[in-house]
Amino acid sequence: MSQTHAHQDWLATCPKGLELLLAEELQALGATGTKETVAAVHFEGSLELAYRACLWSRLANRILMPLHSFMLNEADDLYQQCNDIAWESHFTAEQSIAIDFIGTSRLIDNTMYGSQRVKDAIVDRIRRVEGERPNVDTKNPDIRIQVRQHKGRVTVSLDISGESLHRRGYRTGQGSAPIKENLAVALLLRAGWPDIAAEGGALLDPMCGSGTLIIEGAMMAADIAPGLLRERYGFQNWLQHDAALWESIISEAEQRKVTGLENLELDIRGYDANPRVLEYTAANIENAGLDDHIRLAHKPIDQFGKPTAEKGLLLTNPPYGERLGEVDELIPLYQKLGIVLQKNFQGWRAAVFTGNVDLARETDLSPRKQYSLYNGTIPCKLLIFEDMTSKSAQIAARLQQPAPARELSDGTLMLVNRLKKNQRRLDGWLKRSGISCYRLYDADIPEYSVAIDMYEGAIHVQEYAPPATIPEKDARQRFAEVKEAVKAYAPKAGRKVFYKERRRQKGDNQYQRMTEEQGESMIVGEGRARLEVSLSDYLDTGLFLDHRPVRKMLGEMARGKKFLNLFCYTAVATVHAVLGGAKESLSVDMSNTYLDWAGRNFELNQLDPTAHEVERADCLQWLKATTYNDYFDLILLDPPTFSNSKKMESVLDVQRDHAELIRDTMTKLAPGGTLIFSNNFRKFKMDELITRQFAVENITAQALDMDFERNPRIHNVWKITRRSTFG
Repeated sequence: MSQTHAHQDWLATCPKGLELLLAEELQALGATGTKETVAAVHFEGSLELAYRACLWSRLANRILMPLHSFMLNEADDLYQQCNDIAWESHFTAEQSIAIDFIGTSRLIDNTMYGSQRVKDAIVDRIRRVEGERPNVDTKNPDIRIQVRQHKGRVTVSLDISGESLHRRGYRTGQGSAPIKENLAVALLLRAGWPDIAAEGGALLDPMCGSGTLIIEGAMMAADIAPGLLRERYGFQNWLQHDAALWESIISEAEQRKVTGLENLELDIRGYDANPRVLEYTAANIENAGLDDHIRLAHKPIDQFGKPTAEKGLLLTNPPYGERLGEVDELIPLYQKLGIVLQKNFQGWRAAVFTGNVDLARETDLSPRKQYSLYNGTIPCKLLIFEDMTSKSAQIAARLQQPAPARELSDGTLMLVNRLKKNQRRLDGWLKRSGISCYRLYDADIPEYSVAIDMYEGAIHVQEYAPPATIPEKDARQRFAEVKEAVKAYAPKAGRKVFYKERRRQKGDNQYQRMTEEQGESMIVGEGRARLEVSLSDYLDTGLFLDHRPVRKMLGEMARGKKFLNLFCYTAVATVHAVLGGAKESLSVDMSNTYLDWAGRNFELNQLDPTAHEVERADCLQWLKATTYNDYFDLILLDPPTFSNSKKMESVLDVQRDHAELIRDTMTKLAPGGTLIFSNNFRKFKMDELITRQFAVENITAQALDMDFERNPRIHNVWKITRRSTFG
């Protein structure tokens, strides 16, 4: 009978570049609280989940159980802290151990020395408790321990996986430069193999080498656990190992394998020009139990004919050479691959994984997508091809098409050109910063007074109310030209367009729907945050793009702090603060609509509702209340410019009321804390008494990203702290 195990923290390591895929895989297995870091993913779950991750993860290298984490203030701390761990609850003196020590610091600058001190601490502890010491076996230990130091922090973990999980146990022979099994899975996932397999498509590797791609592809399609062939795991000699639980998981996986192989009817093939390599490949396939499901043949790339399957995935990892002479010799290989794809693989998807993009260009094909990954330490690209028409043929076809008639007005054409110019100006910055939601245009041309924002898969156009001096007929004509310009630009972007008229909000209007029916919402990314935006229902989308730098700043300041978000709107700033490490937070707003929205943002980012609360209240009255006596280390105060909502007990005018509002907020600020005050009133002037009473720094210039540089008055941002003396 298996034991009952509580949830705890775990760490799964992986090759660099696979973190997002691994997080998604762990979530599919049942993990919660996933958090990506470099070459690893933190997650939460039970021992059963950790066992399943060891058996079923196709992407992880190791599954680690953190035992202790501490700051290294002195070199002796390493020994003392490791000696304090109750190692006797994990293994006995009769078992062997190995220590993997990773990372260096000023205090411990040698991994061998670090490993020795940890070993001494563990051995001394076991000898003190049991009277005997365990042996060290670096090659085949009963228990493997990992110690990692990073930025002064040391984390000690039990390695429950043992040998790296990428070693499945089927590969006995290999060709030159084989890729690791978990990298092969990443290529299959990025190339869309699961969907193609579900639709009955074929899988082909024309340069299969040791067969890793086709073996892993077959195992995925047949629902075979990648760890079934492994002889042992690190947890099997662990004193807290639940053997009954593990046996039940293995039994389930064995049954799924039987069922999966019975239903596996896909055409999976591997070819190679080297017959000797295919001998090793055949042995690997047989070891994996897939010899009845994968076909092999000796065939050079230029002998390929049209495949029997109408659709499928051709995925290959051709050689890409390390020396100039080798590269030159490989050019004909890539040229032949391109010819074969163009001639015989129309209707298929092709994916080429290479460390030399220049060689890939020799295929004369244009990739639809590309992904950056690493093969060991070598930076590589996975190029996805769906149109097997050569570049030269595509260009010739475009030249044969008649030029479109010029039907757009001069003003519309001018606006289209401005959109293109702005996009070119922003492209480099967007790529470097990873920003996907941004302002493309903000009334750059006075006659076309609109704001145009890009939200990943959509375009959001807000019309500013025209001055009273502009006749209604002219205003309508100009907005019609804006729509024509966006329509002319949108096909290139491939985005749906939403149009709104933007006017000054009064009372509760800002909270009301613009349409009676439920509109479209979408999930977008901003840094590490996933956020809900609505492009049709409300005047505002739920995400103020101009405040992006403020949110980033808060995320960087929030680690270990209690955070208060006043006039929180959809609480996007809170999400960033929590993802940045805020230990507690409170978000206050008077709108149920926005607080419900905030709740959905919290759920999207897996925020703990017990530590991160929302409260419906008039912020002006809430600050005056004496019942709430808690203090916060970091506060965001971002009031509207003007509000006379019926839900508020008073009218808010930010210019008139900001001094009192700031003073009331500072009463909630803990000693040494920081208030970030922001508003969107373009003529705003800070009260002089506030600058004398507190330490006030105008950080507006730091709070403007490139897409809002043209309009530096769009908001004001101030950093406020207490000063020891007044005046």
